[in-house]
Amino acid sequence: MDANKKGIASLTEGLPPTYWLIWIGTLINRLGGFVIPFLTLYLTIQRQIPVSQAALMVSLFGAGSFIAQLTGGELTDRFGRRPVMLMSFFITPIFMVTLGFAENLLLISTSTFMVGFFTDLYRPAVGAAIADLVPPDARTRAYGYNYWAINLGAAVAPLLAGLIAEYNYLTLFIADALTTIVFGFIVLFGIRETRPPETHQSSNTPLSERLEQLKRAPILLWFTFLVLFFGMIYMQGNVTLPLDMQSNGLGPKQYGLAIALNGLIIILVTIPVSNMASTWPRFETIAIATVLLGLGFGFTALASTLPLYMISVAIWTLGEIAGTAVGPAIIADLSPPNLRGLYQGVFGSAWGLSFFLGPLAGGWVYEHLGKNTLWAGCLILGILVSFGFLLLSRKAKLEKLSVPG
Repeated sequence: MDANKKGIASLTEGLPPTYWLIWIGTLINRLGGFVIPFLTLYLTIQRQIPVSQAALMVSLFGAGSFIAQLTGGELTDRFGRRPVMLMSFFITPIFMVTLGFAENLLLISTSTFMVGFFTDLYRPAVGAAIADLVPPDARTRAYGYNYWAINLGAAVAPLLAGLIAEYNYLTLFIADALTTIVFGFIVLFGIRETRPPETHQSSNTPLSERLEQLKRAPILLWFTFLVLFFGMIYMQGNVTLPLDMQSNGLGPKQYGLAIALNGLIIILVTIPVSNMASTWPRFETIAIATVLLGLGFGFTALASTLPLYMISVAIWTLGEIAGTAVGPAIIADLSPPNLRGLYQGVFGSAWGLSFFLGPLAGGWVYEHLGKNTLWAGCLILGILVSFGFLLLSRKAKLEKLSVPG
């Protein structure tokens, strides 16, 4: 019993109660994360929209996400973490339900963009709040556990969504909206502002001066640039993977099973990997993660049955786990307290831009050059980006930047 208590204590060491409220809210929100993984199928099957147009509409979600990251980061530093979270969690459901009812292309496009914007507006605030609450040596675990919560919900959500989508797509949008509102109430009644008091005065610094500080942080900018390509590869799991499976006679239910495996592996592996990765060199870790991501999607070219698709998913999931735990920790370590929101926003903007460019590039290559070209491209790009992270690691060491691990 004492050994078990010590084991639990080692897992939770350095993680305060407010962190765990964020973790619980994240889990609940992701349990209802039905819409985005199935948005491509919804648009092509339910709304009878051509693949290229559907990919463009999914890219509008990414465009909204991209703008939200930078906007949310600036608002987080200027007004605090809590107000940005509340705005995100109570406005998102309005546009989520609107998207579910929308039938014409203009309303679908507008709603998709707004869902992308308000869904991701809170992310820099949560990233900054975790950096506020958690000491540097526990940050890889903190971000890793939070990503674990995302995928604990995501392991269940695709299974439910796949079954629901067979009968009624609208229910997906309503349930997604309700779980977002629950997270909003957790923040409203349970979470106080975490912004360090010493940053309040600097929050009035003009945006132009704050952007000048970013220009003097080349490691951050290059790291963000490489993460953009990491995200573009990763996005194929939501956009072109279901299309590839559908071309082999595998529908929403089978795709739901494949993506549920992604969540299941993350549930089983993220905690031990996050604990181990807290002592690993961080840039080298994300380099290895990117190779695994590319290998996994490259293997998709060989897949034609559900078991083979699951092998592909298993490989790239390992890269996803390591990369998503270490990436935010690197950003938190690099950012000064008064710029935590902006740094997280810049980092998150790479993911938002990848949500825009990934579907566009992936959908175009899939439709015009063929799926095998797409998957080979993912493999080659993953290898090239991994070398970029290794070069960046060397630059960080030469500049003697403080990045634990």
